[in-house]
Amino acid sequence: MEQPLARPRSLTREAAGLRSGVPDLSEHVDRFCALVERVDPLIHAFVPEPGRHDRLHAQARALAARHPEPAGRPPLYGVAVGVKDIVHVDGLPTHGGSALPPGVLAGPQAVVVDRLRAAGALVAGKTVTAEFAASAPGPTRNPHHPGHTPGGSSSGSAAAVAAGLVPLAVGTQTVGSVIRPAAYCGVVGFRPTYGRIPMAGVIPNAPSFDTLGVFTADLAGAALAAALLCDDWRGEAAAGGGGRPVLGVPDGAYLERAEPAALRAFEESLERLAQTGLTVRRVPLFPDFAGITRQLQTINRFELARSHADWFARFGGLYRPETAASIRVGQGVAAEDRAAALQARERLRERVARATAEAGVDLWLVPSATGGAPEGLHSTGDPVMSLPWSYLGLPALSLPAGRTAEGLPLGLQVVGTAGGDERLLAQAAFLEGALGREA
Repeated sequence: MEQPLARPRSLTREAAGLRSGVPDLSEHVDRFCALVERVDPLIHAFVPEPGRHDRLHAQARALAARHPEPAGRPPLYGVAVGVKDIVHVDGLPTHGGSALPPGVLAGPQAVVVDRLRAAGALVAGKTVTAEFAASAPGPTRNPHHPGHTPGGSSSGSAAAVAAGLVPLAVGTQTVGSVIRPAAYCGVVGFRPTYGRIPMAGVIPNAPSFDTLGVFTADLAGAALAAALLCDDWRGEAAAGGGGRPVLGVPDGAYLERAEPAALRAFEESLERLAQTGLTVRRVPLFPDFAGITRQLQTINRFELARSHADWFARFGGLYRPETAASIRVGQGVAAEDRAAALQARERLRERVARATAEAGVDLWLVPSATGGAPEGLHSTGDPVMSLPWSYLGLPALSLPAGRTAEGLPLGLQVVGTAGGDERLLAQAAFLEGALGREA
């Protein structure tokens, strides 16, 4: 029997304690480094970093000197945050989960890291990613069942939060790389509306889809992080919440991609939500799901090949086979085919927005993944349940919602309207309360 290592910690509670001085930053850094030394060799969430302890102590001393009084401390004062290893951080190399020379990949610190540091966070280290945020998995293990994948490509970030190494970690999603690992690891994952967090300073995969997101233990932590990281956050919209949401279920071929066990758990979640008085409406939404899949793949492969054109020409032999194969497929995609797929996306956005309004739906609900985390580390799992929402650029989050017969976490994916991130997080609180916190 595998020994579970999942012990997520509340971001809001930890941030409040650190601002008040309990524990002090020096003690906090010592505890964090000791925890990483003890637990991370079992799950490999972090990229190894010689000198982590000294680096963090130096940053903690500087932070404490800038904010000696508790009343003036920023919201994430002293919070240790994991950052996916395609996101540039000053003072730390970027490997992108690859064998390419780090100097080749170097770039200015990402805007998202600027915002974290301005909020008082300490960068705990780089978290493991699938190679260049594609599909070739890293060594990270699932804290619930270490013989299973944590998902990808933001594997290290999800596992670091699930194991309680950090209360907040940054990931990215091109297709399903925040929502799926959040579900597999039993934590909350939030992927905002496309473009809501600037991508400057992040190695691109497919720029038409790439979106920064966060992992936390609960929805309150995700809301705190979102307010600090997203552009033009409207706190009054989050506070208002918009009342009890009407829930939509997109019936059809898309929903049927989930495995029977995941669908049973999903229906049980819907029943629990309906019992609280929430309205659930089933609406046909994606009649040509196969066509949506082809269009996304056309754009994704074309842009992946263009993002890596220079590096792949110089270092193609250092790429993992899975990544190299995707790039070569993308090299064969015509620019006019990508343009047609982008035009099809605009038409679909209009149809989905119209269907959402006509059905009176506030939030769409689907499983976060096709099932529990697959056994083995050779694959990061299937991102298909996130595919249409990533294609459309809509905000989504994953809430822990049930388990498989083997004890693997399952997630409920909650999708809002474009730009409605504040409302999504506020209304999802109804769902989190009704479903309860899955341990």
